[in-house]
Amino acid sequence: MDAIVLVGGEGTRMRPLTYDTPKQMLPVVDRPLIEHVAGWLAGYGVRRLVLSLGYRSDAFVEAYPDGELLGVELVCATEPEPLDTAGALRFAATAAATAGRFLVLNGDVLTDFDLSALVDFHLARKAEASIYLTPVPDPSAFGVVPTDAEGRVVAFIEKPAAGSAPTNLVNAGTYVLEPSVLERIPSGRRASIERETFPRLVEEGALFALASEAYWLDTGTPAKYIEAQLDVLHHRRGAVALPRVPEEAPGVFLAPSCSVAGVITAGCYVGPGARVQPGAQVTDSVLGENVDVGPDAVVHKSVVMAGAVVGKGAVIESSIVGPAALVGKGAQVSDLSVLRGSSKIEPGAVLAGARYPSP
Repeated sequence: MDAIVLVGGEGTRMRPLTYDTPKQMLPVVDRPLIEHVAGWLAGYGVRRLVLSLGYRSDAFVEAYPDGELLGVELVCATEPEPLDTAGALRFAATAAATAGRFLVLNGDVLTDFDLSALVDFHLARKAEASIYLTPVPDPSAFGVVPTDAEGRVVAFIEKPAAGSAPTNLVNAGTYVLEPSVLERIPSGRRASIERETFPRLVEEGALFALASEAYWLDTGTPAKYIEAQLDVLHHRRGAVALPRVPEEAPGVFLAPSCSVAGVITAGCYVGPGARVQPGAQVTDSVLGENVDVGPDAVVHKSVVMAGAVVGKGAVIESSIVGPAALVGKGAQVSDLSVLRGSSKIEPGAVLAGARYPSP
């Protein structure tokens, strides 16, 4: 069975990092997000992965030039212009000559769903389309999906007003579709699967949904992106790929070539060639390859990407530092600040909730 992964978005919520790197190529601990997604699919026997590409498609093509990802055949389908979710799906399926029943999923979601259970559910109900649902505290930012006792979807409400949703079960971005669904999608124009395709299926009683409380995380915001890293390091996931380095203590993953002279606590990953200098403290954080954390610096609940330098006495808290960025001596970066790769923060500067440099 083919799996089409929608990865064409611009990642606006993760800017300025995504000006340089599409969000699915941003690292989750020690590998790009797309590799976590591919590994999950491979575990359920998916043998052909079709990437529906748009923005910065070159990054995927250059990263996987052999047409293979974790033993799965990889097909790249780059849409000529933004076609929205349904339009992109139809374009990718046509470009890859997808035949028969197939899977679709959003490329910025991490989950431990039982994919086989969704396929079995789909077959048992002879559905044309089946989707996974997940409960969320606030469904107003999602597609809300009420169902009847058999799992048939009775409405598909995209991003309802706060307090008006009939259920907290939302579209989790994982689908099993029959080929006939493609015929419902207009060719050559933008079309939304959430606003056009699924509501029409609901009208005909052909859309079903299966709810699950399994782990599910939309990684598309800085807060959730950091959360994704810590969920791996603290073993909050089910069957998930752990870092490719030794776990020296519970939740502490240290590459053999790193150097740690400071303090490291549980929930940390220190990549190859990274240095934590004397007096530095690193807690609940990811340090990428060749990161240098200077003396007496503090890194807490943050992601510091490859080649970045954190100066002496600097503080990074609940933030993301892009690759090869330089945070000067005594600077403070906090409150979900996001620093673009190769940016430079002056010594003593204070950034809180910043996107640096700003657009």
